[in-house]
Amino acid sequence: QVHLVESGGGLVQAGSSLRLSCALSGRTFSNYAMGWFRQAPGKEREFVAAINWGGDTTSYADSVKGRFTVSRDNAKNTVYLQMNSLKPEDTAVYYCAADYWGGGTRRLDLYDYWGQGTPVTVST
Repeated sequence: QVHLVESGGGLVQAGSSLRLSCALSGRTFSNYAMGWFRQAPGKEREFVAAINWGGDTTSYADSVKGRFTVSRDNAKNTVYLQMNSLKPEDTAVYYCAADYWGGGTRRLDLYDYWGQGTPVTVST
């Protein structure tokens, strides 16, 4: 059974940076593409970024492109989301997800495992 644990969320001011981490245990990390999603209060969960198993292919939502960077360290079984120039509209619970042998899809329904989420609040 795959277990995902996110960390790194918090309360920051607009313009600040945060780095989220997500550690996978229970299976071979390099077999999974990883995705980051977020869910703001009263809204549906949405795609943020994804990275393939090897780390050489990434994709981003238009709303975060140029500000967020997804990366992975297969030796540490961890995926990261570096978030720069944060805006109040980035406020949400951020979730990581694992897609077995996936390519890094934007589709929520194709991910096999999900973490519990870490909250990010960006104040003005």
